[in-house]
Amino acid sequence: MTSQLKIKNLDVCYGEYQALHQLSFTLEPGKIGCMLGPSGCGKTTVLRAIAGFEAVTSGSILIDQREVSAARFSLPPEMRNIGMVFQDFALFPNMSVADNIRFGLRLWRPKEQKARVQELLAMIGMPAYGQAFPHQLSGGQQQRIALARAMAAKPGILLMDEPFSSMDVELREQLSREVRDILNQENITAILVTHDQFEAFAMADEICVMNDGKIEQQGSGYNLYHRPKNRFVADFIGQGVIIPGTVKEDNKVYTELGVIAGNELENSQPGDAVDVLIRPDDVIHDDYSADTAIVVDKSFRGSEFLYYLRMDSGIEVLCLAPSHHDHPINERIGIRLNVDHLVIFDRKHTVENKIYSG
Repeated sequence: MTSQLKIKNLDVCYGEYQALHQLSFTLEPGKIGCMLGPSGCGKTTVLRAIAGFEAVTSGSILIDQREVSAARFSLPPEMRNIGMVFQDFALFPNMSVADNIRFGLRLWRPKEQKARVQELLAMIGMPAYGQAFPHQLSGGQQQRIALARAMAAKPGILLMDEPFSSMDVELREQLSREVRDILNQENITAILVTHDQFEAFAMADEICVMNDGKIEQQGSGYNLYHRPKNRFVADFIGQGVIIPGTVKEDNKVYTELGVIAGNELENSQPGDAVDVLIRPDDVIHDDYSADTAIVVDKSFRGSEFLYYLRMDSGIEVLCLAPSHHDHPINERIGIRLNVDHLVIFDRKHTVENKIYSG
């Protein structure tokens, strides 16, 4: 049976170093969550604490309303009904694929073991590979076997520690989608740890963006991209630039790129100096626009070019344009704004106009 996971005010310390600070989130049964963040932010510590491999300094971890970790108490890992997929797959090289999957089913009857192994091999698209050995498989196939082994005993929660990090980008994206489909088919509650936002977008229902042991923002990939709560999330998720603006009446901001309207200004006053997040998809290439910028660099992406543009004032912005609009470096092109989601931050000091590469 799939499980609910609840983490309440979790602190984890190693001596004087505090790895997690008052971490709280809930993951409902059957949902896929993700701890997303840069190296050293604490995301793997969260996973290890859930698994029972790390002691909790304060706060608690509950699985189906049952406390499994708290200060001075930790339920052993083998009693938590948790499966885990490791970064290095950790398959047994001397065992066949079927035996690797069967490893977690030792307490099942032989007939049930065989049926479950065949069910999982079919589910991961490898029904004929039961007698193969790990060294005969590709990296993607080995990862599918590791997933099947972790799911074999039908755990309430599945933990995945950067499971696709050793794979190339194309295979990583493909596997992310496949694994999501398999988890949904099994109705398994799962948590993924990754530093790759596109992997998180492809798999997770709920994403926690972590920084310095804290959750900066939790939400869907869409909301994290279009409605970041602070500069760290805006910087880490996606690409974009910050440009200066001034709040005017009627919920509008005046910027060098034009006037932007949005209800997000309801807490601002006319005359306030703000910083505006501009994403590449907010800047439209328009040959007929009076506003122009110089192409200083570009990146070909198949169906699109990502243009790095400099305004006359020196402010740089990014622009996505269909790839048949192929403009050379140093050419001046027309642009216009088309901002559907206004994201502003208070301007506390002079802002460095830099490109956020996400």
